[in-house]
Amino acid sequence: MTLSHRTIKIAFATVIAILIAQFFQLDYSVSAGIIAILSVLDTKKSSVLTALQRIASTVLALTIATILFRLFGFHIIVFGIYLLFYVPLAYRFTLQSGIAPCSVLVTHLLLEKQTSFSWLLNELALMMIGAGVAILFNLYMPSKASQIISLREQVEAKMKDVLQSFSEILQEGEDQNQISLLGDLDHLLEKYRKVVYAEFDNQLLDQSTYNIRYFDMRSEQVTILKYMAANLRLCTLPTRENKILAGLFFLTAAQLHEQNTGIYLMDDIDSLLQTFRESELPATRAEFENRAILFQLLNDFRRFIQTKKDFYEEYATEIQTKK
Repeated sequence: MTLSHRTIKIAFATVIAILIAQFFQLDYSVSAGIIAILSVLDTKKSSVLTALQRIASTVLALTIATILFRLFGFHIIVFGIYLLFYVPLAYRFTLQSGIAPCSVLVTHLLLEKQTSFSWLLNELALMMIGAGVAILFNLYMPSKASQIISLREQVEAKMKDVLQSFSEILQEGEDQNQISLLGDLDHLLEKYRKVVYAEFDNQLLDQSTYNIRYFDMRSEQVTILKYMAANLRLCTLPTRENKILAGLFFLTAAQLHEQNTGIYLMDDIDSLLQTFRESELPATRAEFENRAILFQLLNDFRRFIQTKKDFYEEYATEIQTKK
């Protein structure tokens, strides 16, 4: 939610909450507006959850305050005792979001020196109006679907760049841009994660986990790429196997896409593994170490493709509808 969007929501929700409270002739009607300000949050789910927590917290706060005020009178010290009981209980029952607004409502009882049913109902109504109006305004949240698609494409493009850099390393030697590419990829994934979870929390009814699982899948793949990048630095001999694996990385980069099943790439990897097993044994220690690193790279790359293949199989129907 942008700052301007949030500002407009807060302004209208505050005024409307106060007007509703005044319409019902509630005392301290401005408090309903303050509660509305505190209840306009970034997502639908957080708004609804927080509102419910604050209503429950209000019942707890008013119950404790009523007992203490009736036993010991309406004094500031009693209000302090109320806080000593209420605050730990609010945390104990995960109702801490209501500590500030609910304590403000309790001060109304302290100022009026009243704990009658009508006053308790007044305070509960202020909370319900403020939180309820905030929920109504937060029911509209602009979709982040286009931003998610854009970030997904950026992640895939950056992963292609990484794989192409792997291909260049195996054919030409060190690639100074590799670390920078992996850093950019981490930054994009973190940005994607925030947007995806915000969008998920704005879907109260139809909560598809597709985008979250896509993030998990790509994150797992990036972790594998980092392992591979570390091993690539040890692969220094210009062998025939290097060039074959470089070609496979280049081919994968060209095919890397959300809708790629990974099946044919798995076949290519299995074929290359078989070629490695059937090729002549290395003649020198350096060649043996290079072959071992290549074999490890190929196995890691197999996990890389298998991760995507598992994801595709889990969400095949949903991916097909995107075509």
